[in-house]
Amino acid sequence: MDEALWIQQARAGNVEAFGRLVRAYQTAVYNLAYRMLGNRMEAEDAAQETFLRAFQHLDQYDPDRPFRTWLLSIAAHHCIDRMRRQKLTLPLDSDHRDGGEVDPEEMLIRKEAQEAVQRLLHRLPPTDRAVVILYYWYGESIREIAQTVGLTVSAVKSRLHRARWRMAQGLEIADGV
Repeated sequence: MDEALWIQQARAGNVEAFGRLVRAYQTAVYNLAYRMLGNRMEAEDAAQETFLRAFQHLDQYDPDRPFRTWLLSIAAHHCIDRMRRQKLTLPLDSDHRDGGEVDPEEMLIRKEAQEAVQRLLHRLPPTDRAVVILYYWYGESIREIAQTVGLTVSAVKSRLHRARWRMAQGLEIADGV
């Protein structure tokens, strides 16, 4: 993949080159939007809006910064804005299931745990929720998350710590501890 060339061509107005960038990053952008918004249609709309905004503001992209981080920051901010306007849930179950049989009791326990974590995540402010999702589901580094959501590294660490603490407190209350 010659990302730098595609970006240069797209900045010059080459729509086909931008299409290559879209194809290269569409899964990552959609997955982030889906994890944050919890709805496939909303995620598809958010992904399309992300790429539209990226194309419109490609002249503002800093080539010294990873393109993926810049693009995911557009997606994360757009999703945070959407979440602030609406009350949405966050799906924690994966669309990718292994083909083996699952014990119904195990499935129920897993579903209950996912719902509990989802409720706890839903209580977090949108930016904190984004930080948790980027860290745990996407494996982003603290520095990458800071760039993505527009915070300092120390602010991300603080939000991540506070979010974990709030979620742990919620689990303790739910377990009757």
